[in-house]
Amino acid sequence: MFFKSKKKELLLRENIRVNCKADTQEQVIRQVGQMLVDSGYVKQSYVDGMVEREKTFSTFMGNGLALPHGVEAAKKEIKSSGIAVLTFPEGTDWDGNKVNVVIGIAGVGEEHLDILSVIADKMMDETAAEKLATGDVDTVYEILGGK
Repeated sequence: MFFKSKKKELLLRENIRVNCKADTQEQVIRQVGQMLVDSGYVKQSYVDGMVEREKTFSTFMGNGLALPHGVEAAKKEIKSSGIAVLTFPEGTDWDGNKVNVVIGIAGVGEEHLDILSVIADKMMDETAAEKLATGDVDTVYEILGGK
C-alpha cells in the first residue's frame, strides 16, 4: 500500500489514464508531467526537468515500465509528492524498448525513493504488472493505491 504524503494522496483517480495510444517518448513524458502539474503536485517547469532527465539517464526500468521524474535541479519545483499513470496495452516506444506502463513521479525530499521502492515491488509481481498494463482505472488505482 502506498503511504500518504503529508499534504495529499499520492495517487488521485483522475491521474490514471488507461488504454493510451503510442506517442513519442517526449510527448508521453510531457503528458504524464502535465497531469502532475494539473493536480497541483508540481510547477510547470518540473515537466522540462522530466524531459531533461530522460536525455541523460533513461527511466526505463524493464518489465514494460518507465518512471519519468525530474532532474535533481527540478526538485525545487515539487509542491507535494504525487504520481500520475498512463497505460499503453499495445505498448509505446521508450528508447527502443516497449513500455506498457508509464508512471510520472514527483517526490519531495527523499520520498521519491520510497515511491520508487513501492512501484518496483508491485512490478516484480508479473500478475500485478499485467493488470496495471491492461486494467481499467479502478484496477490500476487498487494496485497502486493499495485500497
